[in-house]
Amino acid sequence: MHIFFLFILIFPFLFRHPPWPPLSRLPVRPSVRPSVLPPPLSDMKEKNPWHTPVTIIITVIGVIAIVALVTVAVLQNKPLLQKYKYGIVLDAGSSHTALYLYEWPAEKDNNTGRVEQIHSCKVKGKGISSYASEPWKAGESLTLCMQEAERWVPSKRHRETPLYLGATAGMRLLNMENSSASDKVFQAVEGALQRFPFSYEGARILSGQEEGAFGWVTVNYLDDRLKQGLETTGALDLGGASTQISFVSDSYDGSESPSNSVTFRLYGNDYNLYTHSFLCYGKDQVLRMVLAQQTQSGPTSILDPCFHPGYNVTKFYSELYDSPCVSDRKPPGAPEAFAHRGDGNFQQCQEVVRTVFNFSSCRYRQCSFNGVFQPHLQGSFGAFSAYYFVMNFLNLTDTSIPLQAVKEKLLQYCATSWDQIVQQHPGVKEKYLAEYCFSGTYILTLLTEGYNFTSENYSNIKFIKKIKGSDAGWTLGYMLNLTNMIPAEAPDSPLLPHAGYVSVVTIMAVVLFVLLILSLRPLWPRCSKQPQIV
Repeated sequence: MHIFFLFILIFPFLFRHPPWPPLSRLPVRPSVRPSVLPPPLSDMKEKNPWHTPVTIIITVIGVIAIVALVTVAVLQNKPLLQKYKYGIVLDAGSSHTALYLYEWPAEKDNNTGRVEQIHSCKVKGKGISSYASEPWKAGESLTLCMQEAERWVPSKRHRETPLYLGATAGMRLLNMENSSASDKVFQAVEGALQRFPFSYEGARILSGQEEGAFGWVTVNYLDDRLKQGLETTGALDLGGASTQISFVSDSYDGSESPSNSVTFRLYGNDYNLYTHSFLCYGKDQVLRMVLAQQTQSGPTSILDPCFHPGYNVTKFYSELYDSPCVSDRKPPGAPEAFAHRGDGNFQQCQEVVRTVFNFSSCRYRQCSFNGVFQPHLQGSFGAFSAYYFVMNFLNLTDTSIPLQAVKEKLLQYCATSWDQIVQQHPGVKEKYLAEYCFSGTYILTLLTEGYNFTSENYSNIKFIKKIKGSDAGWTLGYMLNLTNMIPAEAPDSPLLPHAGYVSVVTIMAVVLFVLLILSLRPLWPRCSKQPQIV
């Protein structure tokens, strides 16, 4: 590049005077007579000025400058071999734990580097909250997935790779019920994670508000809506013990219900987010509440409309009521167990499910349920976690299907005999298989009657598992927040992309070369007209 600027500086001076004076202007000493007579006319011939040393030097310098200009431009902006950094987040949910491994360009972290999920691992066994009586098993259960992460991350990056564990509603409930047991579980988990060569950043219980807000960040980050300043997508998350709804509404400024407001400034844009988490309204805990509603009198047998005809399993009262969500409802003097039989009636199932919602009281302009404020729904929504897995199993993820048609499909599915369901799905565990009728009915009731989706805007929901290869959920948003990977202000971008820059420089080089040729035009007539003495 320096050669180019040097050439630009000296270029005007190279042709300020002719490269040599005409013969008519050669100085002649009058006192000195030439000792040799001029050669005869036959010995005179034309000499091509392009072959003179000065012209050759000028041309070579010009060509070298142009080649150097293009070469430097290409090499200076040639993409380098990318280096990466990594981050690990463990999602310790109520029913299971999952590990997510993320990767991003090392040279661009904190501004323009895009974080992507490159690996995930589902921990075998139950959620860590289920190991309250044997806390050491909670840490032991994480070993296999952590070993996988150790193999995926290059060894030279181990020490600088942050490792986080976030626990959600399952541990929230355990902490409410027995904080000492919760502490012991975390001690076992921390001991296990600290044995691995990563930068352990701690384990903690996320609040419901954090879980909802980080899920919203994940969905919109992966969809490139935050960086481009596009209209955002709402987030619907459903787990085993809680459910979250988060979205931006133009009608909500946070003043009516401040506890449901979260403000973000991301990439130069401000977002006032409405978010709420309903503890005990995950699908597993709602099932407990529905069964508790049907066993208030302490019966020895119930006919449940949310389970298939022919389903018959013995369940124990002690296990049903061992959750804080229902523990205060256990009927006194109840027998040890009851027969749980299925009836398979979708409409009656909806009526039972409605009993777990309270629609009678609302001290705000409008509410979802249980007296919780909710602004008008706005925009599209991504529904993930259990929303996706249940509706995908039921082949109901296509929300272009009219809402009434979805209800009819659920009605037919729930009415199918248990024996037929088992035959159709031999590879699915019966415990999970038995609950899809209930879970589908609960999801539909939660969306339409709890969150107020209608037949008109139900199609705004998209059931998703992944976005561009990364799982939808709170984990990515959580890590982005802790590592400051999303700047508050929009990062500066170059005036031109690499390809555009190289193209402009190349065109300039061609133009300079043409100007170089044209600048030598005064010499062209001499090539054919100027005879010179040799």
